[in-house]
Amino acid sequence: MNRSDIIAAIATPPGEGGIGIVRVSGVGAIELAERLFQRRGCKPLQSHRVYFGTVHDPDTGRVLDRALLIPFRAPHSYTGEDVAEFHCHGSPYLLRCVLELLCRLGARPAEPGEFTLRAFLNGKLDLAQAEAVADLIRARSDAQLRSALALHEGKLSQQIQHLSDALLGIIASVEAHIDFSEEIGELEPQTLIPSVQSLIQQLETLLQGARAGRILREGARVALIGRPNVGKSSLLNALLGEERAIVTEVPGTTRDTIEESFQIEGVPIVILDTAGLRASADVVEQMGIERAHRAAKQADLILFVYDLTAPDKEVDRELLRRLPPETPKVLVGNKADLSRPPFATLTADEPTVIISALTGAGLDALRQAILNALQLACLGEETATLTHQRHIHAVQRAKAGLLQALESLQAGMPPDIVAIDLRGAWLALGEITGASADDELVNRIFREFCIGK
Repeated sequence: MNRSDIIAAIATPPGEGGIGIVRVSGVGAIELAERLFQRRGCKPLQSHRVYFGTVHDPDTGRVLDRALLIPFRAPHSYTGEDVAEFHCHGSPYLLRCVLELLCRLGARPAEPGEFTLRAFLNGKLDLAQAEAVADLIRARSDAQLRSALALHEGKLSQQIQHLSDALLGIIASVEAHIDFSEEIGELEPQTLIPSVQSLIQQLETLLQGARAGRILREGARVALIGRPNVGKSSLLNALLGEERAIVTEVPGTTRDTIEESFQIEGVPIVILDTAGLRASADVVEQMGIERAHRAAKQADLILFVYDLTAPDKEVDRELLRRLPPETPKVLVGNKADLSRPPFATLTADEPTVIISALTGAGLDALRQAILNALQLACLGEETATLTHQRHIHAVQRAKAGLLQALESLQAGMPPDIVAIDLRGAWLALGEITGASADDELVNRIFREFCIGK
């Protein structure tokens, strides 16, 4: 793509709407837009002012729409270039006509994410902030919106920059001892080890929050697991607030995995209702049970549902022991409306919530237990969080480089060996903000954007 081109695109989503926006950016973009726009007066367009007029074909004079034109002069625009936006009526056909006129007069259609790419290349935002633009567009919950906004405001970038600056100071010290050892003496590893250890700890703290960040961006997968007829489908319906799953007194009604989405305090949850676990000769039910085990392995959290009124709890305990031990679990004792205290528990090793899916008793406590088990109870705090797998991999590589440098320092290795690992860690951190990202990485990221952004 040629950065000197004037680019244009429809900036609003496909489909009809009250308003549709066509955006144009580049050197001469405002003058180009003005050729399509008739307004009262002849004073030059002022930046960040709204002008009312008509959009017309300059060759035929045909009026297409009564619209608004907003110019943004460089560098005070989204892209850092001259930008103009036509705010028209939201007819898809009308917007395409305006876009075709702009292209006929010298603009070209923008590629996906090219407006934001130019903003990155012109220093209006870094690579992590650019990715946050896509996250803001795709946010489907309050927690996702808060996380994307924090990333867009540069909270992660600021922390990464702080770490990069500290690491660069260590690199400068090591390389000074390489180049000027006769003047300043040999490198003393003990003077650098505490600083390297501190950086490793800070990266580890970031990585510890990565699981919560990934859940926040993609949604937590929560699997309902348990014997047949313990009320898993009733619980699904109760959490969703609608009759999504069929509920009968016949055990084994659920034969397949049902997947639905909802939110708990703005946190996206993908909940899976699964077939009851038991021995069965029914081929279809066996397939459902296999899918239930697969859902348990892939889940971020297992809600193990058991019947408080069932006499034999050892069967539940045995099923519980067969579940993935590394996956967090909340035990859900259901049918409290049919049972009396003290309520039976399965084990003291996992948190237990007593509920009635029929009456709704205990559901608020269950929702809070889900957040606690997922370690999402404090997600309202606007802190830097690793929500992208790309960021996680970069931090992991930076940590690995620092650990290798620490090992070299402790072993008394030559400073040039230490410098290689330190610089590798610094380059890995730079990939997050784009300070050291290559063109291939940058282009791959912006290809995921929608046209017009």
